[in-house]
Amino acid sequence: MKIILLQDVKSLGKKGDVVNVSDGYARNMLLPKKLGVEATPKTLNDLKLQNKHEARLAQEALDAANELKARIENSEIKMTMKIGDNGRAFGSIAAKEIAEEAKKQCGLDIDKKKIVMDGQIKELGKTEVKVKVHPKVTAKLKIDVTEA
Repeated sequence: MKIILLQDVKSLGKKGDVVNVSDGYARNMLLPKKLGVEATPKTLNDLKLQNKHEARLAQEALDAANELKARIENSEIKMTMKIGDNGRAFGSIAAKEIAEEAKKQCGLDIDKKKIVMDGQIKELGKTEVKVKVHPKVTAKLKIDVTEA
């Protein structure tokens, strides 16, 4: 019997897969627990339409991420940091502060968890940090750190 999986089943496959199983397994396990439905022409057509819809939504999300990437890469954030007498910085700049300044200065709504940094910024000058906008899209945000 052919079954369309409605959820991931460990030994069979992922959600949306069409699998061939024994009649007993389908009647006694998959169908009563709502893990799958029988693969009829109507359900196969519904699955095809649902996959097209999901693909279109994924493409729209990717396009929006690319637009946000362009906005991020065209902007530069200016931040200040206190510097001591010997040229050493007091404190550092973290991802949370970068996200707040991006919202204030450029109107970019960036989640602090999406900012990828190698530690914190502890020196003056221009720096680039990566912003993970989408699983397939990463942007580089320019930061100019000056003395306060």
